[in-house]
Amino acid sequence: MQSWIPFMPDKASTFADTVDGLYFYLVGLTAFFALLISFTIVFFVIKYRRRSATEIPRPIAGSLKLETLWSVIPFLIAMSIFVWGARAYFQQYHMPNDAMEIYVVGKQWMWKIQHPTGQREINELHIPAGRKIKLIMTTEDVIHDFFVPAFRTKADVVPGRYTTLWFEATKPGKYHLFCAEYCGTNHSAMGGWVYVMEPTEFDQWLAGGANQESPVAAGQKLFQSQGCTSCHGVNGEGGKGPPLVGVFGSQVKLEGGQTVTADEDYIHNSIRSPQSQIVEGFRQPLMPTYFKEQLTEEHLLQIMAFIKSLSPTRTQGAQTAAPATQNNKMTGTTSPEGQGAKSPDAQRSNPIGSTPPSKRLP
Repeated sequence: MQSWIPFMPDKASTFADTVDGLYFYLVGLTAFFALLISFTIVFFVIKYRRRSATEIPRPIAGSLKLETLWSVIPFLIAMSIFVWGARAYFQQYHMPNDAMEIYVVGKQWMWKIQHPTGQREINELHIPAGRKIKLIMTTEDVIHDFFVPAFRTKADVVPGRYTTLWFEATKPGKYHLFCAEYCGTNHSAMGGWVYVMEPTEFDQWLAGGANQESPVAAGQKLFQSQGCTSCHGVNGEGGKGPPLVGVFGSQVKLEGGQTVTADEDYIHNSIRSPQSQIVEGFRQPLMPTYFKEQLTEEHLLQIMAFIKSLSPTRTQGAQTAAPATQNNKMTGTTSPEGQGAKSPDAQRSNPIGSTPPSKRLP
């Protein structure tokens, strides 16, 4: 829906009406009380002005009714703001179980995006209208912020952890994507577009790149090539290390009696800092620490996707990961790489090259 107010972005998500309603409610309250207080000040200045040098003002007795009103009315207004804001907050940050998951990695100065079926994008995101989308995001360097004004939603992307964001687009179109956190000299260029498509059109778009390797398949290859199978088994069935089949989303008991949920951050920390969360019964420190230097954030997302796939009872959402090798048998199309185009990883939006690890901000 196109906004009737100049300079307002389109409304293109299920959050837009709630956020806009709260925004205009706050603006209306601010304008009302600003005018009321200004008018009252002018009125009192004129009505109660001192008319002569010898005039003595009359004493004014307190009014319980007036004091009650100016306490209760602001309290009710403040509570209305709180309830409305809390409702909007929980609506945006309570992740649905049936959402399609898409992985996002922020990097100076680009957004690297990968779909569950393997399609990769840089500074572009294609999604279907009317379907819940969940973004699992991290960054390779500094703090970024994923912001789509038309969806009225944004979230910081923080180094060393995962941030989740979800939305449901309501109408097809092309919408701006920004980084809303200053992240370096080319921060202003770290933008792109979100393309909302009709579901059938989106399925055709997915089929056009169906021969790309899915995150699950890439994660399984990394799992095997990095030697994880020596402790966790070829399919994560366990051995010297804790079993990984069905671990995602479950409760894991650690040494010392603490119990944690095996979510994205738990998997990330277990790989990056394996001694920080030792599973009960696996006290011997066998997990190598050199993965912190060898694996990028994109690699970790792929390994996490593979570990998630080992949980058969977990809801995968509207889209499931594709097998390792996919061919578009219906259309016979090949990927852009097969047609001589650069791979998405080779398409750099950073005109001055990547930032060396030694020069990155902590």
